[in-house]
Order: sequence, then C-alpha cells, then structure tokens
Amino acid sequence: MPLLLCDLPDGVAATVVEVCANGAGLDEHHLRRLGELGFLPGETVQVLHRGPGGREPLAVQVGDTMFGLRLVEARCIGVRSHTEDPTHTPPSPRASPR
Repeated sequence: MPLLLCDLPDGVAATVVEVCANGAGLDEHHLRRLGELGFLPGETVQVLHRGPGGREPLAVQVGDTMFGLRLVEARCIGVRSHTEDPTHTPPSPRASPR
C-alpha cells in the first residue's frame, strides 16, 4: 500500500502512485483538478514544508511547480518514497531553453 502524501516527511522525494478518493473529503471534480495540476502517477513530488504547527497548508512541489495543498487533498495522493524504492533512478536534469 502506498504512503499518503500527507505522511511523507518534509524534504523526501517520492513518486506519485495513485490519486483516489480517500473518504468523503473530495469528489471526482477535485480529483480531476489534482491531475490537471500535475499530480499524476509517475510524477516526482516532494513536501517542502508545512503550515504553522506542522499542519496545513502543505507546500508541495510536483515537477517544477510548487502548490499549497490542504490535508484532505494530500490524503488522496498515494506516493512511493524514493528512499523506499531501490529501483528508482532520478530523472536526468532537463536542458534549459536558450
């Protein structure tokens, strides 16, 4: 079973495994929106830091973009930590446009 994004320690890179409803917090529209923002299986994600008291919002980086997520959203994103997956090879850096 994948780890939930809300449970991923700050600063640890992970790969999105799934985005699915987890309780009654979000409907299909919200889940689709997470996908449109880039939370798709195979994407690299990282929790950068959390709001006051270690709560929400969570500052999350997916790809090259940072988002603020609520806990209810982060509970719908299943991830696999790169430290737990010995077969993971990080993507090569993208060439910068000239």
